[in-house]
Amino acid sequence: MSRIAASFAALAAQNKTGLVTFITAGDPAPELTVPLMHALVAGGADVLELGVPFSDPMAEGPVIQRACERALKFNISLGDVFNYVREFRKTNQTTPVVLMGYANPIERIGPDAFIKASKEAGADGAIVVDYPPEECEQFARSMQANGLDLIFLLAPTSTPQRIAEVAKVGSGFCYYVSLKGVTGAGNIDIEDVSRRLASVREHVKLPIGVGFGIRDAETAKALGKVADAVVIGSRIIQELENAPRERAVEAVQSFVSAIRTALDSANQA
Repeated sequence: MSRIAASFAALAAQNKTGLVTFITAGDPAPELTVPLMHALVAGGADVLELGVPFSDPMAEGPVIQRACERALKFNISLGDVFNYVREFRKTNQTTPVVLMGYANPIERIGPDAFIKASKEAGADGAIVVDYPPEECEQFARSMQANGLDLIFLLAPTSTPQRIAEVAKVGSGFCYYVSLKGVTGAGNIDIEDVSRRLASVREHVKLPIGVGFGIRDAETAKALGKVADAVVIGSRIIQELENAPRERAVEAVQSFVSAIRTALDSANQA
């Protein structure tokens, strides 16, 4: 069982909603990435998504675009991302780390090299926004053969065929995009998400994490009643933008802790 699968199994056994958090590697400063990863865990995150900076992050709204731009000014590369995971693993062997990004950096080093480096660093899986499931069955099989999960996105516009493809090749969990548009955009219709998740679950038997547009504890709490996990990214990046650098780690931990408290209160109710 992968670390991601084990984490979701433990959450289900405790009747808890998972909390998946995202930061961009190298933002707001390279030396803060690993401390921020530990702060997210201390605040209650169950799975960490570590963004690989990319110059054309097509699925991201302006907040995460700015994070990528700041990281790229430090010349943060995929190799640096592996190093952050390796450093994190020195003191945390349990929290899953998912690398999130785009195909270009993977294609540059080659899928096999990416899998090897991910495994050696201690990563647990990847979300590759522009890898459609129907075109990467072999990559998914190679990931799983090395104990890594390949996680796919589904959206309100996903066709039954695409949902079936994700059910066929995805592992770890499924990332459901709560609204049309980019990260951080719009307001979430909880009832619509609930209806669509019911349809997705007819085919996809993996845990489902819902992300895009979760801005506060109240929204997270409402989604936590219908999803296996909530995914928060842009709002965490905003905390980093608004906090002085010397208080960035503390601010992120405090924000995530409030989300965790809200999710737990909904589960207890």
